[in-house]
Amino acid sequence: MRFDYDVIVIGAGHAGCEAAHAAASLGSRTLLVTIDMNKIAQMSCNPAIGGIAKGQIVREIDAMGGMTGIITDRSAIQFRMLNRSKGAAVWSPRAQSDRMRFSALWRSTLENTDNLDLWQDSVTGLVIEDGCVKGVTTALGVTFSAKAVVLTAGTFLNGLMHVGEVQTPGGRVSEPASHGITEQLRSLGFATDRMKTGTPVRIDGRSVDWSLTSVQTGEDDFHKFSFLPAVRRELKQLPCHILYTNPQVHEILRSSLDRSPLYNGQIKSIGPRYCPSIETKIVTFADKNEHQLFLEPEGEDTQEFYLNGFSSSLPLDVQVRALESIPALRDVQIYRPGYAIEYDFFDPTQLRHSLETKLVRSLFFAGQVNGTTGYEEAAGQGLIAGINAHRVICGEAPVTLSRDEAYIGVLIDDLVTKGVDEPYRMFTSRAEYRILLRQDDADMRLTPLGHAIGLASAERFALMESKRRQIDMLVDFAAAHSVRADEINPWLQSKGVSPLRQGTKLEQVLLRPGVTFPELISELSAVDRFVRENIEVERRDEIIEAAEIKMKYRGYIEREKMVADKIHRLEDVRILGKIDYSSVTSISTEARQKLIRIQPETIAQASRIPGISPSDISILLLMMGR
Repeated sequence: MRFDYDVIVIGAGHAGCEAAHAAASLGSRTLLVTIDMNKIAQMSCNPAIGGIAKGQIVREIDAMGGMTGIITDRSAIQFRMLNRSKGAAVWSPRAQSDRMRFSALWRSTLENTDNLDLWQDSVTGLVIEDGCVKGVTTALGVTFSAKAVVLTAGTFLNGLMHVGEVQTPGGRVSEPASHGITEQLRSLGFATDRMKTGTPVRIDGRSVDWSLTSVQTGEDDFHKFSFLPAVRRELKQLPCHILYTNPQVHEILRSSLDRSPLYNGQIKSIGPRYCPSIETKIVTFADKNEHQLFLEPEGEDTQEFYLNGFSSSLPLDVQVRALESIPALRDVQIYRPGYAIEYDFFDPTQLRHSLETKLVRSLFFAGQVNGTTGYEEAAGQGLIAGINAHRVICGEAPVTLSRDEAYIGVLIDDLVTKGVDEPYRMFTSRAEYRILLRQDDADMRLTPLGHAIGLASAERFALMESKRRQIDMLVDFAAAHSVRADEINPWLQSKGVSPLRQGTKLEQVLLRPGVTFPELISELSAVDRFVRENIEVERRDEIIEAAEIKMKYRGYIEREKMVADKIHRLEDVRILGKIDYSSVTSISTEARQKLIRIQPETIAQASRIPGISPSDISILLLMMGR
């Protein structure tokens, strides 16, 4: 039995799994401690991965060598690309997963990862000496030593669940809360507060009248999460179903608000604005007569369904009466009611961009303990924390991602620079360089970095380089190949597109509205021949789509790169530890207080702190001799 490790990860949720896998894969002897080994990577809320901006994060995790994308593809029971009606910059992949399969695949992955051990127990405290973490102590009285620790306790730190008037301590249904860590860290000076999230009722599909719902099917094309060609969807693909609330449902909910923990003062913590409970919806949108709901399957061969859109902490009897007022659910039988959960989190401005805490060396935080919500946000943080936990004990510089490099970079920079006043959820609108951060090119952006640090395999890197060469080959061909007017005009006119007056380059035809590359390939024999002779069959659709996006968005991409390059100049001006802000009287009091609290590493980070004005930045630049 081993008791000394390089890295210890506390918690086996989505952040903890990625952190442990990354640290161990990089060569650190790693221990993952979890309360229940049968709940590894549990999908506590909806059985889905991805969504708007979240799907981009999963693609980025995969590009760097993480596992969430691979496991999602292998456990997927439905896949869709969201935002198709908008530009490619905001296309976002999303998959329904078989919840039990997802967890089983993660456990199998971790149990077969070299350098990684698992231990079932609850961590009750950290061993800290001279301002540096040295290990953990557990409820079983065991002490494990470590050179770095990653805390990914999710909703378990002093977790408290609410179903109406009933309050139950716990981090999830039927799982105990974790006590001791918050109190210890608070005594060391860490700022902590409470947040709240919730989950909907789980329904027995046998009690649903499916004829009164609308079917929402998935897509069956080449899109998926992992960039590895060998990774495929293995399970039967299933539909989701759409239904709606109605005025009767709303009246039942509205008349019971005095019994809602959210409205009677029982819950005092901060809840998610962008994933509101059903009772919050009827209050906030009082003029609406209905709200859309989704019945989502929890697995390939289970009758359990997740009622997306009906998150609630109302008493059981109120939830049941409201559900029975929906025609498709008039005979509803449930597995368990929806509930709200309150838990501790730590102000993320107490972290560096590496996710190492400023107060305790070699201690890293990732996931909901940083005030975020969502599996994907947690997994992205876990990956970076695991990488940097390994690197700090090796004496290597931390890996940080910039805002023009990855959504993960936007996420972490927002957390450590701005902090949170509600559970943080990623959106494409949070990224000012979203044209550079598309889901289709995450491998081009991040696989070179993942390979350089030793996490992305040589095979993955070679596949990325091969894909890049083929994309460039297609782009160059389109720029050089001429299309005659007589060979393309009949087809253009059939689509309602203005005909050519003279021959032009293939790229110019593609730039016309409503024209796609696959259509041109099927219409022009010379183009089809070039593609068949030069682009590999297995990834042909993926490469064609990437080439089309690159050509159609070339101007926007180049413009955003220019803007990003200007900002990077400010990222190069490092100010950490070089200015005594308390003595700078020429900037505002608010700016002084925030600079002292956050201690930005660069001028660029300082400029993103709320309350720091352009004139404050000018003064700081003058002080740095710029």
